[in-house]
Amino acid sequence: MAVFVSALAVARLAKTTVTTKVRNLDMVRTRSDSSWDLFHERHQPSGTLGDKESVPDAVEFVPANYFAPLDLTDVFPRPGLLEVDLGCGDGSFLVAMAQKAPDRNYLGIERMFGRVRSACARASRASVTNVRLLRVEISYAVKYLIPANSTSAAHLLFPDPWPKKRHQRRRIVTADFVAAVHRILVPDGFFNVATDQPDYFASICELIPNSGFREVSTERNADFPLTTFQKRFLTAGAPIYRLALRKTV
Repeated sequence: MAVFVSALAVARLAKTTVTTKVRNLDMVRTRSDSSWDLFHERHQPSGTLGDKESVPDAVEFVPANYFAPLDLTDVFPRPGLLEVDLGCGDGSFLVAMAQKAPDRNYLGIERMFGRVRSACARASRASVTNVRLLRVEISYAVKYLIPANSTSAAHLLFPDPWPKKRHQRRRIVTADFVAAVHRILVPDGFFNVATDQPDYFASICELIPNSGFREVSTERNADFPLTTFQKRFLTAGAPIYRLALRKTV
């Protein structure tokens, strides 16, 4: 007896299978990106990415193995203190920091293709050689890809606030995330956080005691370049909540 399966059912099965595979890497993206797009792009050679416009190969770094820590000598052309921008967006902060400190290396972590493409283009236009982009989930990067005790400073600037109460479980900053950031930092390394959401800021502050961090003055960050989101918030007159932490143990 012949069995007929609708095209819709086949499509749903394919997307479910791909989503399961992708979740094993903790790389599930927003609902605006289909699981098939993510799977297809991840398995294209660097610089092709399906039918979409490619990003500059010299700026985006694509690991040969997503299940092993990065070898930073493969990522950057020369050694230097490493700073990581966790959720670098369009790269405005990342590239400006790289221009201010050309002796340091700057790694931007961003999951969304369009933002990675914009950040890579910005870095290419600025002709900075100390910037690399890694397209992957932030939480996966800090837990598994960035080597332990390798990073002098980590910046988490205006992460997705998920303001609705039913969505707040999706917020990236949890006790496990703070522990993962602690793992990648060198002794006395810095973790800088900024948000425009007071309740999110309060919940982050509650995670700091007994985390291996101590709070320090944010004045050391006064000359940091502005992110695109920060410019918007300042224009709108929104308050900015900042936290500067130093790894102590």
